Amino acid sequence: MLGLSIIGWIIIGGLAGWIGSKIMKTDAQMGIILNIVVGIIGGLLGGWILSTFLDVEGGGWIFSFLTCLLGACILLFLVKLVMGRSRV
Repeated sequence: MLGLSIIGWIIIGGLAGWIGSKIMKTDAQMGIILNIVVGIIGGLLGGWILSTFLDVEGGGWIFSFLTCLLGACILLFLVKLVMGRSRV
């Protein structure tokens, strides 16, 4: 199985970041660039978390997307947690 190219990671990261921001209800505050960044960082976070339990390298496009989505939701949750406390 071929690995994903940088373009593939940007596309998957952007979609995962956008859907993650919809799930976490932060889409109104984010633009497309931030969605891509959150998705890519979320992919790294999700891959790091899931690599302790599963073989994440051979998963393919769908597994990569779900990994990015999981990581993006975790990342957005943590950001909301930190930003919520700083406003108080």
